[in-house]
Amino acid sequence: MMVPVRCFSCGKVLGSLYEAFLEKLNKGESPEKALDALGVKRYCCRRMLFTQADLIDNIMKYQR
Repeated sequence: MMVPVRCFSCGKVLGSLYEAFLEKLNKGESPEKALDALGVKRYCCRRMLFTQADLIDNIMKYQR
């Protein structure tokens, strides 16, 4: 999993929030409420967490 450590726009540290965000989503909480509970208020930071795609597992299949 390669989660961005900081928001590309404002520089807020987000890397430590991603696992908590996924846990809240797996419990059935809406993304909006999960981000609010984690204290992520800016649109740029919300975008960073919400649109994160875990592609490393797919890419690792093609390693030699």
